[in-house]
Amino acid sequence: MAVRPGPRNLITDVDGILVGNAQDQTVRSGVTVVLPDRPAVAAVDVRGGAPGTRETDALNPTCLVEQVDAVVLTGGSAFGLDAAAGAMGWLAARGRGFPVGDRRVPIVPAAVLFDLLNGGDKEWGETPPYRALAAAACDAAGPAFALGNAGAGLGAKAGDIKGGLGSASAVMPDGLQVGALIAVNPVGSAVMPGRDTLWAWAWEQDGEMGGQTPPAGPVPLDPVLPFLDAAVPGANTTIGVVATNAVLTKAEALRLATMAHDGMGRAIRPAHTPFDGDTLFGLATGTQALPDGPARAVALARLGALAADCVARAIGRGVYEAESLGPWPSYRARYRAG
Repeated sequence: MAVRPGPRNLITDVDGILVGNAQDQTVRSGVTVVLPDRPAVAAVDVRGGAPGTRETDALNPTCLVEQVDAVVLTGGSAFGLDAAAGAMGWLAARGRGFPVGDRRVPIVPAAVLFDLLNGGDKEWGETPPYRALAAAACDAAGPAFALGNAGAGLGAKAGDIKGGLGSASAVMPDGLQVGALIAVNPVGSAVMPGRDTLWAWAWEQDGEMGGQTPPAGPVPLDPVLPFLDAAVPGANTTIGVVATNAVLTKAEALRLATMAHDGMGRAIRPAHTPFDGDTLFGLATGTQALPDGPARAVALARLGALAADCVARAIGRGVYEAESLGPWPSYRARYRAG
């Protein structure tokens, strides 16, 4: 029995993971919340040169807090960090959070992407919409959720085409599960130059990217694409979550996130640039034990390799599922309209 995508081919194929989206079409921005049904072991790996994050220091394996109550992915650049407060309020009202005396403090790390210049109405005065959007995303959390122009992917772009929200999963014969959820907003391209093939084509499963055509020959070595000349530092990023049902320590969850970053390098060219804030969270819901001894490291390596594959597939799906918005055509409108 081979490794296969899960029944939904979403990160919610991982036991205990729910996802909710909320977006504002007028603002052209949105929020995605990953909501475990109970606290999950978490770590984070930041690779981009211009990140926007919250509570990431707490996820260092040397720090006190082992688990998180939710992870927020949001548009809005620094304004979007307010979304974490919305998710915290939602969780606190339901008695969830890290116990401190007779109080509970929800642990909600977050990462933001830049979508402030996409033509939406950003004149929100003193009250950015992200706190309310996060609460709405929590209300909407479930096993099924939209991709493309949804949640944090609504206002995203990928190079010179529309980006979006993507997800993918893989289930092993022994019951271990891995999934990825990515908001795709890189300065680099998800499409090979001079052709219509996604960089992620080789990892496509069951037509999830529309049935990619393999490249006919080698691609140019020069990674500097024309639209990079107008790039603004901090105005792009790819952010996401990889999750597994394995029982992991924080250090092992960090290794999962670290290996998963390879999926960005496969699906986006260039990735991890000075213009991006590429950030991946690693979550472990802990319903499936790993073996002890040397076999544990082997199992973790397999999880990390599959997490990287899922990230590449999620990026491809996010771009493929996106719809045109404002001046940015979708992948399908540009390359599949005929």
